[in-house]
Amino acid sequence: MTATQTIEAEAREPKQALRDVLADGSRPAPASAFAASVAFGWRAMLKIKHDTEQLIDVTVFPVIMTLMFTFLFGGALSGSPDEYVQYLLPGILVMSIMVITMYTGMGVNVDIAKGVFDRIRTLPIWRPSALVGALLGDVFRYTAASATVVVVGLLIGFRPAGGVLGVLAGVALLVVFAFGFSWIWTMFGLLLRTEKAVMGVSSMVLFPSTFLSNVLVEPGTMPGWLQAFVDVNPVTHVVAAVRSAMHGTWDTGAIAWTLGAAVVLTAVFGAVTMRLYNRR
Repeated sequence: MTATQTIEAEAREPKQALRDVLADGSRPAPASAFAASVAFGWRAMLKIKHDTEQLIDVTVFPVIMTLMFTFLFGGALSGSPDEYVQYLLPGILVMSIMVITMYTGMGVNVDIAKGVFDRIRTLPIWRPSALVGALLGDVFRYTAASATVVVVGLLIGFRPAGGVLGVLAGVALLVVFAFGFSWIWTMFGLLLRTEKAVMGVSSMVLFPSTFLSNVLVEPGTMPGWLQAFVDVNPVTHVVAAVRSAMHGTWDTGAIAWTLGAAVVLTAVFGAVTMRLYNRR
């Protein structure tokens, strides 16, 4: 073999090696809707991993709320914190998770401001997968916050009559409802310009609706005009469902309302969110 042939052979070897590792020309199948949603859910988890401060609102806030209301109002409302926590804890659990739902819309708004969603929309994937994945990642937040509240409650005297099954059922009901409710803030994340605006709007809705409910006290102790509002407040129905599951009384009407509301919220606000997302 001449020197020229040797040089040509050596030049062909890297090219052949490159061809060997490249695709054979057939296009790979696109990711399924489920796979794409799970991938974006994992992205949300990685964001928490690299920014652990996000877990403060999931862990510290519920603990503060539980301890503060139990020991601040327990003696005045029920005679002792031990008795009051039996009524309070399911309500505080709902309040804590409802407040956390606002961060879904804030996260979407930040991704839009940074141009992340512009890049995502160019990918050959199911269009809602980025939003669904973000909500799936937030389900971890809801579950972690729920576990924190329940553990703290058990440490300070909470004894659910429904046992482990009742507690798990109550948490599951709340997480399902929170998933549907989060679509509202996702919609506002697309409508409003800044994450501070999303936080402001969500706070104006969440704090009155959670406090003007059966979270802290029985509605029967309230004035008649306030009871009328509390009775139609969605938070009241969710608290009643979670409380009944944890205490083993199983209020089927409240449970059915909670599950039905989650489906309606997902269908309505999910559709509105996707329309806004496609038009941006």
